[in-house]
Amino acid sequence: MTKNNILQLSDGFLFDYSTMLGDNRLNLDDLNDFNDLISSAAAAVDVMRNTGFAQKHVSKDGNPEPVFFLKLPFIAKDNPNNPKSLAKLKDLSEYVKQEIDAVIFLGIGGSYLGNKVLFDIFCGETWNCLTNDERKKRPYIFFAGNNLDPLQSLNLRLLIRNIAQHGEKKGEKFKVLIIPISKSGTTLETLTAFSYYYDKCINSEVVDTEVAVVTGLDEKTNSPLYRLAKEHGWRYFDVKDGIGGRFSVLHDVGLVTAAAIGIDIEALLDGARAMDMACRSHNLWENPALLNATLKYLAAAKYGCDIEVLMGYGMCLKSVSEWYVQLLAESLGKRHDREGNTVFYGRTPIAAVGSTDMHAQTQQHQDGRRNKVVQFLYVESFSKDIVLGNPFPHIPEFAKYYGLSMQKALKTAMNANREALDSDSRFSALYSLPVLDEFHVGQLLYFLMLSVAYEGELANVDAFDQPGVEAYKRIMKRELGR
Repeated sequence: MTKNNILQLSDGFLFDYSTMLGDNRLNLDDLNDFNDLISSAAAAVDVMRNTGFAQKHVSKDGNPEPVFFLKLPFIAKDNPNNPKSLAKLKDLSEYVKQEIDAVIFLGIGGSYLGNKVLFDIFCGETWNCLTNDERKKRPYIFFAGNNLDPLQSLNLRLLIRNIAQHGEKKGEKFKVLIIPISKSGTTLETLTAFSYYYDKCINSEVVDTEVAVVTGLDEKTNSPLYRLAKEHGWRYFDVKDGIGGRFSVLHDVGLVTAAAIGIDIEALLDGARAMDMACRSHNLWENPALLNATLKYLAAAKYGCDIEVLMGYGMCLKSVSEWYVQLLAESLGKRHDREGNTVFYGRTPIAAVGSTDMHAQTQQHQDGRRNKVVQFLYVESFSKDIVLGNPFPHIPEFAKYYGLSMQKALKTAMNANREALDSDSRFSALYSLPVLDEFHVGQLLYFLMLSVAYEGELANVDAFDQPGVEAYKRIMKRELGR
């Protein structure tokens, strides 16, 4: 349904793009001028869906490389997510609930950021301070291996040791499950962290240690993590060929976290599938991901908008923005187009959270260079709210907030930010979810991934490679002699 420049799906997902249009912004003629390009982009994504390949996308050895993230919402025998893989995840979920006291996830980039999104939304920053009953018997959760930082590693090890000594445990001894996540099995940060934590845990007198690995299982990958798993009898989960790290949150890479914390994996994929079905039309005004991609592509092409801010309202949404930074930067930040022409395409992504960054970044958004698109993310109804009392009735400044709903205040802050930007003809848009459940989270994440795929076709760049990261990797390998 489209009404007043708002596209809303029947399940409640809403995309309000009205503030991408207007004076000194885009107009309908701008979009009509690009009808042929938009149709071509929609057709190219259809080809990806049907064949599993994107035009001119090749591996490092020059051979065609598949693109399978479009298959992730669909549970089928030959798909990356299949009945067998989901059964393994459900088995892990039940085992962790019954036997494991703490899980340490080790990964960087897509092997960390998507997992952190699921944890922050469904568990929250105080998770490890809750009792076993409050966590519904789910384990303590820790993330490491996302930085080559010795202080972080040392401090986290001390924290886990202290919890093991003084916290609740399910058996006679505190049991830790370490999960390294790396498609190649050779990622420097992941292997460094795994070597450290495994060595310290396996030799600890206060914990029992188990391992499960998430890595490429095919012979071509030849992952050392998989070789170790077979040698030691560890659980292992796959990273299928054709699933890039930044597109892997709805694959085993991210779903191991979903399993550990006990969220509904099938509902997560149901939401992604609903979004995919909603985005199959070639009619721009009926396809939210195609429309989202087109508006930002044209804002960049016609108005020089080379910065994109994703600003979720609520602290649990901050990690969505951080995940999106990688998705946008690695997918669309490209030196060359598919014909080899130098284009220097892409926008610089900025992670923000409301209302916090209204006191930090909004000054730049409102009065700085007119080169930004601000994307607002909001949840219409959180599961809980706070209505303020008045502990200081004799102070007038406190009395005026008596009875105020914090969620209402948060929405008021967002709407004020949107209105202020709109009043100065600044580019922005709103993504809104009715509630923050598995279905709508899967829907949102897939919408953002699909939007990036469409924009890659509009810009004629390969959204699925990342040649720019190879430069620093070569230098690091040379300097470390490894």
